[in-house]
Amino acid sequence: MLIAGPTASGKSALALELATRDNRLIVNADALQVYANWRILTARPSPADEAAAPHALYGHVARDIIYSVGHWLRDVAPLLSQPVVIVGGTGLNFNALTRGLAEVPAIPAVVRAEADARRAAEGHAALLSELDAATAARIDRRNPARIQRAWEVLRATGRGLASWQQDTPAPLLPLDRAEALVLVPDVAWLNDRIARRFHQMLRDGALNEARANLADWDPGLPSSKAIGAAELIAHLRGELTLSDAADAAVVASRQYAKRQRTWFRSNMRAWRQVSLP
Repeated sequence: MLIAGPTASGKSALALELATRDNRLIVNADALQVYANWRILTARPSPADEAAAPHALYGHVARDIIYSVGHWLRDVAPLLSQPVVIVGGTGLNFNALTRGLAEVPAIPAVVRAEADARRAAEGHAALLSELDAATAARIDRRNPARIQRAWEVLRATGRGLASWQQDTPAPLLPLDRAEALVLVPDVAWLNDRIARRFHQMLRDGALNEARANLADWDPGLPSSKAIGAAELIAHLRGELTLSDAADAAVVASRQYAKRQRTWFRSNMRAWRQVSLP
């Protein structure tokens, strides 16, 4: 079973209910819940939830490790021999699982550093202008990270990402072999849940969690993209009041949820839509 949905939509609670009912393993498909340094801020399952049902691929990656869709797919493969509930908000993971993933060679560090510098100095539009036509035609032009990734692939391999994707192997779990649900919440309902959840995170110790990351904070790390992390770090550095940091984090989370909803509408039309509340 697959369960996708935007942040704060209740997908983890649904996964736990179904897993305990059917004796299934809960497998994480969220790109940020893999990181060990964020439990509260990424809304990872609580210790009580983990005691109620077996969980996999949560908090198993160190904060300074780059953990890609390919890494996740390799980790999830051996788990599919048993009944599972795969749950998360990262659509690219679900795409890779149900549609396959192009086996693009690893990008050398020197190429990534060049891409980082170019994007910082010139913006992602400059990188977009240098992509091959086939890749440029299909890429999400509003996603700078995806544009940079495509530029890195072309730079490192001499071959466009679209060309690599044409050679995508068969998926591990074709969609017609899975029960796939995508949660579609009412926007006002979800926005209210997002605000209430973030303030609950603060009560649960999210600020202390951020403080533990302060000394070695690197905003360029994928683990640092946890929603609310940058805002809480800014508060701890004296740049924002806690109230302003919380307000900014709620806005960022709502914007992220909007991007998720848009992505799901475009890419998960074949999934069963579950309206909430």
